[in-house]
Amino acid sequence: MHPLLVQIIDTPQFQRLRYIKQLGGTYFVFPGASHNRFEHSLGVGYLAGYLVRTLKERQPELDITQRDILCVEIAGLCHDLGHGPFSHMFDGRFIPLTRPDLKWKHETASVQMFEHLITSNKLEEVMKSYGLVLEEDMLFIKEQIGGPIDETSCVTSWPYRGRPKEKSFLYEIVANKKNGIDVDKWDYFARDCHHLGIPNNFDYKRLLIFTRVCEVKNQKHICTRDKEVGNLYEMFHTRYCLHRRAYQHKTGNIIEIMITEAFQKADKFFEIRGSGGKVYHISTAMEDMEAYTKLTDCIYQEILHSSHPELEEAREILRKVERRELYKFLGETRPESKKEIVKSNSLAESIANSKPEKDPPDVELKAENFIVDIINMDYGMKEQNPIDNVHFYCKADPSKAVSISKEQVSKFLPIIFTEQVVRVYYKSQDPDVISAAKQYFIQWAFIPMDQATALPRCRVWLCPVSTLFWLRHIHPAGPGVLQSTAMCISPADF
Repeated sequence: MHPLLVQIIDTPQFQRLRYIKQLGGTYFVFPGASHNRFEHSLGVGYLAGYLVRTLKERQPELDITQRDILCVEIAGLCHDLGHGPFSHMFDGRFIPLTRPDLKWKHETASVQMFEHLITSNKLEEVMKSYGLVLEEDMLFIKEQIGGPIDETSCVTSWPYRGRPKEKSFLYEIVANKKNGIDVDKWDYFARDCHHLGIPNNFDYKRLLIFTRVCEVKNQKHICTRDKEVGNLYEMFHTRYCLHRRAYQHKTGNIIEIMITEAFQKADKFFEIRGSGGKVYHISTAMEDMEAYTKLTDCIYQEILHSSHPELEEAREILRKVERRELYKFLGETRPESKKEIVKSNSLAESIANSKPEKDPPDVELKAENFIVDIINMDYGMKEQNPIDNVHFYCKADPSKAVSISKEQVSKFLPIIFTEQVVRVYYKSQDPDVISAAKQYFIQWAFIPMDQATALPRCRVWLCPVSTLFWLRHIHPAGPGVLQSTAMCISPADF
């Protein structure tokens, strides 16, 4: 490992990553997923260096310099410096809840934290001593992490300033904005699958063997052999499977929702000292990198074991998480409309107003107790097929880039590359209340057609008090129309 990388690692800003769980609340469901952002960052830094050195050795004409290699390694190492407590829970749930008008991404904080790391540890002269040109290379590293620094430059043919257009391929190693194939994914697929106990069918080592740079429309892009297209589809399918089976696990998600709720209630009472002694809170700490350096998963324990009376509400929520008294899962729906559902308070109100007309439960349910969690799962580019943005080369002519359509690969590949799941929970442990809430959910999820039947507005999966099986059969209204019929079966029925 390069001595400069070691000096970057041995700083408070980088060591902070030891205390941020890679998979956030998923650790509460998968006990093996105890790994942190620290080891993932080391892995990405290593793979970034390995890939860029492979390209230099394979294609000397690319004129990859030692400066380029070192900058790419630093970007890989520092790409996740800006993550907050419990990783994506912080920027995906907590910040949108506490500061809904703020368009903030952890990549932005990663760039700011990298700058703070270099200046506060006085590493500028060290960087120069290893041959880096400070102004140019700092910009290049930051662009690799967060994209073009100047927003207005995005409309030009070449939006980056750290490296010229002739080295465009260098921006596709750490965080590939073009198609999502980058060493960040290669590391977290292998690492997360290992810790989760989920098989990883994607082989990044094989992809490395066939990686080379080709010119496409006057820009140089990283390409791979045509025969590796199946391996790439496997990569994106692995991403989807990890989201479906682990990252978006219904129990892991509700734990993150409860932790987010606890942090929200603690926010204005939880003080973090930043630059010049200024006080920040959980939701504002990222405005000052000195304060943000102190913000890790440790605040969970600080709140849980605090004795301050103003933190009692937050403490009680975390105690419920510890006792596994979680908000109860009512069910989930997969909308069959292509129109994406956007999360809003009106969804919870809509469910609370969906009182069953037939045998309504004698229980009062409040809208604020319904939790609606909207999950989007895809291949990394929403409804787009990411392979459409990948270029390949053939054995006969490795210098020429070609595109491969989905139809040329297999008829078994997906037609749709995105799906949305709407999950509903209720804040109660009372079996009667939960039973009533499930009836409200079923009423909300179905559109009544007449007194005898109800056609589903979406496919519905429930988790009742006893074991529940869904039977799907063809509706009398015509072929292809699904009606879902629920049967509750208790263990005594087996």
